[in-house]
Amino acid sequence: MPKDYSECYEYLSAQFPEVGGCEFYRELFPDNENAGEIYTDFSHPNAIYLYKDEQAGKERRRIMLNDTWEQDYMDYVEQNPLTLCSGLVYRKRANKLQNAQRMNALIFDLDGVGLAELRNLFLRFGGDPEKVRRLPMPTFLVLSGTGLHVYYVFREPVDLYPNIKVQLKSLKYDLTFRMWEYKATSKQQAIQYQSINQCFRMVGSLNDKHGTHLVAFRTGERVTLDYLNAYAKPENRVDVNKPFKPSKMTRAQAKERYPEWYERVVVRGDKRRKQWDISGKVHGNDPYALYHWWLRQIGGIKGGHRYFFLMCLAIYAYKCGVPKKQLRQDMQQAFEDLQKVKHENVLTEDDIRSALEAYDKEYYNFTIKDIEALTDIRIEKNKRNGRKQAVHLQGARAIQEINDKANGTSWRLRNGRPSVREQVFRWREQHPEGRKADCHRDTGLDPKTIRKWWDYQPPVASFEDGHISVKIRPSQELSDMLVEEFKDRL
Repeated sequence: MPKDYSECYEYLSAQFPEVGGCEFYRELFPDNENAGEIYTDFSHPNAIYLYKDEQAGKERRRIMLNDTWEQDYMDYVEQNPLTLCSGLVYRKRANKLQNAQRMNALIFDLDGVGLAELRNLFLRFGGDPEKVRRLPMPTFLVLSGTGLHVYYVFREPVDLYPNIKVQLKSLKYDLTFRMWEYKATSKQQAIQYQSINQCFRMVGSLNDKHGTHLVAFRTGERVTLDYLNAYAKPENRVDVNKPFKPSKMTRAQAKERYPEWYERVVVRGDKRRKQWDISGKVHGNDPYALYHWWLRQIGGIKGGHRYFFLMCLAIYAYKCGVPKKQLRQDMQQAFEDLQKVKHENVLTEDDIRSALEAYDKEYYNFTIKDIEALTDIRIEKNKRNGRKQAVHLQGARAIQEINDKANGTSWRLRNGRPSVREQVFRWREQHPEGRKADCHRDTGLDPKTIRKWWDYQPPVASFEDGHISVKIRPSQELSDMLVEEFKDRL
């Protein structure tokens, strides 16, 4: 048993009541349906959990039903090495974000928590939200093995309209940043951002990675959105009075401005999200170029982001139309490479199966901002200054043509980096009798680079800061002419 787990258990059990797993989920999800009940108006969405069927060796989904929960808890959750549940309730039978109807609890995962970090958290819980790093008091704290699951259970569940989902994601990212501080509340430096649909190991189950049971402690009361909002920046708060952002454009205006959309959505009734033709816009012969680019980012992945790299690999595969068979092969190779990344938590084959679920149209329009947050990989974006691609490229080509004419050459010739060759040229101008060795000593440039550009001469005409400059080589004849012309002024 990890030392951090045992010390945190002693600290929490001495101050707060322990809550059993069966009771915990009854309190978290009080409105689940009974067996055999079907509400066609979706007034009773249900919690859905995943458990490991050890006999079949597979993960299975199961609806959390009210009247059978006690027996189900003993059969499928208690002592199970892998049971997962989010804080959302769903219509239908799949725990996909598109089926999520209400949020009963907002949950955070905080890795690398020992006794010192736990004490620091309690110094911050429940304080003045205007002060730096203060945090809302959680309803429950759950010991997970090497860290904590922090539960904020709402007094009234939050209806998950599409725009509310986006707002809740911003709120969760904001509070995650406030909660996760290296060497203060966590021993892990890399912050791990997670979606509002993220599933967590269930109370009463077994964390087989560390040989620990997940134990819950009641630390506070149920919360309201207003209470959580007070601890977030104004731009990241949730406004339940704005569940939608209705368009002010009339249907006639939409037909004129977006004829393709109008034909697809209004005329044909196809309201599915439109997929971008990524492979058709790739410059080159590789239709999977974006997917292969993401595979190459594996070297920058840190310990707490390994699973999310695999999940985003599945997202990029779906975006680019990569066959699922190839994705599985690449994910297996990536899995082996990611196991070499140092981290307290072990990466398992179950993580691969879970990440593969992101190979789905639901994640097709996953944003770059979300991928950056989940994986801690910086993605440089093409800057068009608000212009469409065709207009942006037209302007870029015009500037390129001006530069080519001014320099008397073309960027396609790739005549070395201007900063390097100009540096060699300027040094030779200042040291006409200088040697290559002297240039190397003064500039620090590689000797091969110096030899390559030793005899370089810049073009006669150059384009700089919007002006064309022409260099004239002085000669004795020109000098004599200038002296004669201006001798009265000298």
